[in-house]
Amino acid sequence: MRAPNDLLIEGAPYECPFCDVTHPIEIRKRLTQSLVKNEPVEYEQIYYYCPIEDEEFTPSRIMDQNLLKARDAYRSKKGLLTSEDIKEIRKSYSLTQKEFSNLLGWGDITVQRYETKLIQDATYDNMMKMVAENPSFALKSLDSHKNFFQPERYSEIRALIKLKIKDKGNYLLRVQEIKNYYIDYEEESDSNGYKILNLDRINGVLGYFAKFVNPYKVKMMKLLWYTDALHFKWFGTSMTGLVYQHLSLGAVPLGYNELLSLPSVKVEEKYNNDYISYRIYSLEEINLSSFSLEELNILQSVANFFRDKKTDEVINYMHEEAAYRETIPNQVIPYSLAKKVREFESKYNI
Repeated sequence: MRAPNDLLIEGAPYECPFCDVTHPIEIRKRLTQSLVKNEPVEYEQIYYYCPIEDEEFTPSRIMDQNLLKARDAYRSKKGLLTSEDIKEIRKSYSLTQKEFSNLLGWGDITVQRYETKLIQDATYDNMMKMVAENPSFALKSLDSHKNFFQPERYSEIRALIKLKIKDKGNYLLRVQEIKNYYIDYEEESDSNGYKILNLDRINGVLGYFAKFVNPYKVKMMKLLWYTDALHFKWFGTSMTGLVYQHLSLGAVPLGYNELLSLPSVKVEEKYNNDYISYRIYSLEEINLSSFSLEELNILQSVANFFRDKKTDEVINYMHEEAAYRETIPNQVIPYSLAKKVREFESKYNI
């Protein structure tokens, strides 16, 4: 029987074990709990549902994915890198699993195990975090384990890391610029929705809307506000920790231009007669599993409602919100006013 309050991911033909024929089944996910190392964890479990027999089942491949999700929930709980985090670090250096292991002086299949099933200890976790945060550490580690690599491949990897050192420096400057805007909002308050600025979450939200809405810059800023406003209305905190000002075009987050330098998006100028507009495109693959079911519901609701609306329509719609009407130009918009956001989201079953 299909679980209540779950989420349909997609439909697909599949050889159903209940009907013994291939027919459309539903791929769904839900929040569930499990024990990992004797610790209770909550994670999003995927399962298949047969609408004909009203029965659910889990193929072995999906069962393995669910086990990995449970282990990743444990890792997140303990402040460890998840399997996806490890994979992203490795790919950011264009390394195979074996090469990443060798760069750190580990056994050939150590990273493969961490990406697929085993939970790393704190020492190994810290080393991978250092590679992610400090390309200079990666370069030093590569040089220390040079004998694990063929000369040509060693030179290729070393050149890539040197480029990353330069890029990292520029990125850190941009991040610092964003943080400078939020220097007065380092504690939870009504101004930031009782959440400290979370650049990783902002990066994910920007990437989501860039991929599924592909908006212009002004419209993107309104999508951000509605996302945070709805999350605050329903759960009492913003999703991102952004602080918004009342400007002529609606609610706009502090440091909005700098936010668009985050790695999930790129901005392209579009020339339209006498003015320039800025279209936002997705640069990274969106990891939907990094969002909770509640967050995905909100993102989908905002995307569905505003996707086909022109920028002027979105601006005019936002101008009618109490959060805009009850504030003055340049004022920080308090999240308490988000409690009055209009109920468009209800039609999308939030």
